[in-house]
Amino acid sequence: MNTKLKKSDYIILVIFYVISAALNFLDYYNQNNELIEFLVDIPMFIVTSYIGVLIFMYFIIPKFLVEQKKYIQFAFWGLLVVLFIGIIERVVGFISGGNSWDKFPSAFNLILYSIFNGSDSIGFPLGVLLTKKFYESQTQISKIEKEQKENELKLLRSQIDPHFLFNNLNTLDSLIDSNAEKAKEYINRLSLIYRYLIQTKDAEVMELSKELQFAENYIFLIETRFGNDYEFTIEKNVNTKDKFIPTGALQALLENVVKHNKANNTPIKTRITIKNDWLTVNNSKTTNPTKDSLGTGLQNLQTRYQLLSDKKVEIKNANNTFVVSIPIIKLSEEN
Repeated sequence: MNTKLKKSDYIILVIFYVISAALNFLDYYNQNNELIEFLVDIPMFIVTSYIGVLIFMYFIIPKFLVEQKKYIQFAFWGLLVVLFIGIIERVVGFISGGNSWDKFPSAFNLILYSIFNGSDSIGFPLGVLLTKKFYESQTQISKIEKEQKENELKLLRSQIDPHFLFNNLNTLDSLIDSNAEKAKEYINRLSLIYRYLIQTKDAEVMELSKELQFAENYIFLIETRFGNDYEFTIEKNVNTKDKFIPTGALQALLENVVKHNKANNTPIKTRITIKNDWLTVNNSKTTNPTKDSLGTGLQNLQTRYQLLSDKKVEIKNANNTFVVSIPIIKLSEEN
């Protein structure tokens, strides 16, 4: 859940503080309080309450609940902030009321009443904001899940795209007459690709090692079809144990290279590397990319990562290179 405040959150806070200020004004008026109490206590309440809400939303909740789930530390720091805010309001209220210091409450009573005051000041606006953000996050999750299902269908259709099969059959037809041995190898690689697509069509994530094996077969088809137009290098000497990526992710990245880059006088060079829990596909560009260079495959991949990981797909589009880095998922850490 994103705890950062946005425009609608500030509107809620403004409404809350306006209503609270009005109610406090009426309460002070009925008690015949002095003018200084109106001018000091009410603004002080608004300021301290707002500061307390910010501390919870930007520090305590993200650090101890969202990131680390340290409930004891959350309770400790939360109580400390509430107590601190309550003490400030209590002391300022005591001074503005013109009370004698010999009537100042004992340490125990000061702590007790400060917790009550701080809870009143922070608790209600914080509860309203958290409730709002909870339902917003649920709505966002539902929206992403709906898009995910639609994207999975698009991905599945792209995997068995008739054009993909048609192009490969054309390549195979030319190989049968010119190079029978390579034609056999081409058929074998093509069958392995379709077997993999059928076996993994319902899998959300797949082992990195299997995706790399799939990529090798897919690259063989590309290099056979286009000759020397494309050169691929895969970094193999890496540990792939307990590492996963979205199923079909490498296919989408390789398709993106071929779709948006056509070799001119020099081949398109693509390197697949794995480092620091990131898989990176870095390819050269010899032609100007189209305005819609971010293909459907990459858009689908970005959406899938919204459900699978806290990290996002990173895309760097430079003059001569196009780099896409996707986070590697470790299921053992997710569980």
